[in-house]
Amino acid sequence: MTEQEFAIDAIRRLNRAGIEYLLTGSMASNYWGIPRTTHDLDFAVKFSVQSIPSLLHEFRDDFYLDEPAVRAALAPPYQFNAIDRRSALKIDFWILRSDPFEISMFQRRLSVNFLGERTWIATAEDVILHKLYWDSLTPSERQVSDAAGVFAVQSDSLDRAYLQQWAAELGVSEKISKLLTGEIKPKST
Repeated sequence: MTEQEFAIDAIRRLNRAGIEYLLTGSMASNYWGIPRTTHDLDFAVKFSVQSIPSLLHEFRDDFYLDEPAVRAALAPPYQFNAIDRRSALKIDFWILRSDPFEISMFQRRLSVNFLGERTWIATAEDVILHKLYWDSLTPSERQVSDAAGVFAVQSDSLDRAYLQQWAAELGVSEKISKLLTGEIKPKST
């Protein structure tokens, strides 16, 4: 199973389950920016205890998905994963919290045609901010390079006021400034 087939399969399952989600992480940065190889998917999901049976049903056959872990994700650290038994690829599910940035990101999500499927995805601005925020928590050249790749491709269409507002609130203003001035560039391959 290719990474694209894996993504299509996961998106179809979430759509059938009726769970509100947004695609984020490396696949979202691939959509908006300079693609790179990835071995997992990241979804932020609006999730409640009532959503659990539908999710478990949709992922029952081909995925290892631990029901107690799914139920435990309704409390910190608000995360669970599913492992595809066919390919060993992983899906990380992040439960939407009451954090203002996460709520804004979820409200701004876009419905796009991604690999032929109707998919809810984080905006380019939110992908950049999210990547830089994660880099501030766990420094990683990959996060910064992904953000720079999205910026390089989407630069002319980005809402810079939105980027600067949230960068200040997330504590990543210096990195946004460096992106805007070209001091941070995408990794060349």
